[in-house]
Amino acid sequence: MSVSSHLGIDIREYDARIRTFIPHYAAMLDAGAQAVPRGTRAIVDLGTGTGALAARCLARATRASLVGIDADGGMLAAAERRIGVRRRQPRDATFVAGNFLRTPIPRCDAVVASFALHHVRTRGAKERLYQRIRAALRPGGVFVSVDCQPARDRDEAASQFAAWTAHLCRAYPRREAEGYLRAWAKEDVYVPLDAEIAMIERAGFRVKVVWRRDAFAVLRAAR
Repeated sequence: MSVSSHLGIDIREYDARIRTFIPHYAAMLDAGAQAVPRGTRAIVDLGTGTGALAARCLARATRASLVGIDADGGMLAAAERRIGVRRRQPRDATFVAGNFLRTPIPRCDAVVASFALHHVRTRGAKERLYQRIRAALRPGGVFVSVDCQPARDRDEAASQFAAWTAHLCRAYPRREAEGYLRAWAKEDVYVPLDAEIAMIERAGFRVKVVWRRDAFAVLRAAR
């Protein structure tokens, strides 16, 4: 399914509308980019979308090349426009149309993903992805994930999702806001934070939570 179908928006609206959908969106992407070492030479962005995280990473690691992988051709075109404008050498950015669960991950120093991994339907598939990410990373490489990872405790998770609803209600009527969350929950899988960390650690990473607020987190995993 395309992003426009999943979110019910036109891709041209994505960068503006995503901020009304996801609280602390810019702060999370900034934290994700900050988790990438400045000396990084090769970055792979899984589910690159419009390239918002990738652009931040390239602004920090100024000598890095980029491979952006996304199954949505419209999003890839938007990412290519964004990165092409920002890069002095656009040839250093390559965009690959494909599902990141099956598309080969090239050798690199950093793998990043923002609001993409919650589309992985099963934990087994996600653990296999983490193993592939580790295999692609050079020694000392990092994996950075920006996503929704609620608490395991049911009451705490309910409070976190109430905060998410409150954010949506700043831009949409409550019925519409609650409808968005119900619709996304049918397709997205929000793994609790502690379980997500455990899966990444089983793949051979050392994991640190570098940013956390309500149901959202930025994880930095070192190979």
